[in-house]
Amino acid sequence: MAKKRPQTTATRPQPSDAARAGGVDGDIPVVGAREPCPCGSGRRYKACHGRAAAHAATELVHRPFEGLAGEGDWVALRELVPAATVELALKGGLPEGVPSVMLATVLPMAWPALRRDDGTVLLGLQNDTASGDISRDLADTLRRALAAEPGTPVQGRRAPADSPRLQDLLDPKGPFEPVVHDGFEFWVQDAENATPDVTASLERANAAAIPTVKLTGVDSAYWCETPEKNHLRWVMPYPEEQLLDALARLHAAGRSGLGEGTRLVGSFRAHGLTVPVWDLPSGVGAEDVEKPAAEFAERLATALASEAPLTADERRARGGLTNRQVTLS
Repeated sequence: MAKKRPQTTATRPQPSDAARAGGVDGDIPVVGAREPCPCGSGRRYKACHGRAAAHAATELVHRPFEGLAGEGDWVALRELVPAATVELALKGGLPEGVPSVMLATVLPMAWPALRRDDGTVLLGLQNDTASGDISRDLADTLRRALAAEPGTPVQGRRAPADSPRLQDLLDPKGPFEPVVHDGFEFWVQDAENATPDVTASLERANAAAIPTVKLTGVDSAYWCETPEKNHLRWVMPYPEEQLLDALARLHAAGRSGLGEGTRLVGSFRAHGLTVPVWDLPSGVGAEDVEKPAAEFAERLATALASEAPLTADERRARGGLTNRQVTLS
């Protein structure tokens, strides 16, 4: 949009007119702090849209996926899972010419989003975002992808501070069912006609992907295989302090494992949720921990319900878990 000059007092637009001047998406270009705001309000940028933009760029939303179906899986796909896709349901249905919208952990060339030749939209989850609200940035990318020409990628940008979030765009009753892939072949519809850049990106991504499997018997738990040992990483929706107390109770009682040779080694925080991590022997596969994980979920529910003060042993166990806790985001 071309930059507008300040208008006289008699013709200066009211805020509603200024918003319309920015377009229906509120897409206001970034200009110098002391320049007139491009929305046409007549104020300097730093005192108008620049103020909201600066606030949005620094304010961190600790639980950006709160309120979405499958919050734990959103966190897992953002931080833990190399290759996965999920079909998304939009409020009001899909726009004309868009047969489906698919969330993907990663897209080729690290594109934030892609509108395929057939109109399908792919939205990348593991990209860097420009503001402190991942949900708002992803929603902005999704809206632009829905309107993009087929066959074009969508670049990232800082989302307008007043733009919708994913919670505003996605159907809250729609299913969220991740499909974990062995590699990134879902990137291309026709591998034989893929560009050299996409082919090279696909080969690099497949070489770096850690084998990962989503458990079926409990929510948001992912087994992964590494050269030295396997792991189970389980995104849990409970308040952190309550969860750590419950884990400490089980750990002190020797009931925090998932079978012989397994060990609860700590946890990390990611996007406002706590993710306990277990070490597993290298021979223990995802199917081997399905039943132990379901049994652990029952023990955890009992421990979460306890209101008794922690014993000395439980406090020591809690301290050990807390000392091994890492914050990812």
